Amino acid sequence: MTGQPYFAKTEPFAPVGGASEAVVIGEGVLKLRLKDDLKTALKARDEAAKSTLRMALAALQNAEVAGAQVKALTEAEELAVLTKEVRKREDAAETYRNANRPELADKEAEEAVFLSRYLPQPLTETELIALVDAAVAETTAELGAPPTMKNMGAIVKAVNAAASGRADGGKIAALVKARLG
Repeated sequence: MTGQPYFAKTEPFAPVGGASEAVVIGEGVLKLRLKDDLKTALKARDEAAKSTLRMALAALQNAEVAGAQVKALTEAEELAVLTKEVRKREDAAETYRNANRPELADKEAEEAVFLSRYLPQPLTETELIALVDAAVAETTAELGAPPTMKNMGAIVKAVNAAASGRADGGKIAALVKARLG
């Protein structure tokens, strides 16, 4: 593997289409950080951290191999996968609480908090409102009239793009609906 960065990984199978070359997957910064933290957790014999990090790395690897062809994830895709994992843990914790299983709920909640450390700081309510107002103003300028509920999808899409994964889509949609309503 001369000439490749130390973090490149060669897969032993050929990509779809019959090409005989091996596929090289570069690892993103987030994945490298997770792997380094896993090594630290292994040395410290921290079972909770070790288990959570292994699950996160498995989710990233599954995302890399999902689809017709193996691909390296961009930083945004890595964050999206990790955000999804945090959301899964939060939903599972709520489900366990509703089923009167506090020990499992606490475990899932701890995993969600642990994985949240790897995500960027979420946007505040004020920042979200400012993004919604900016998207509404931009749509108003484009249309020449105030946007209606018919334009809600385009506005939500613009705000989601501006928030770049730092806000929940449902919360954004609710703010846009309230602003247009």
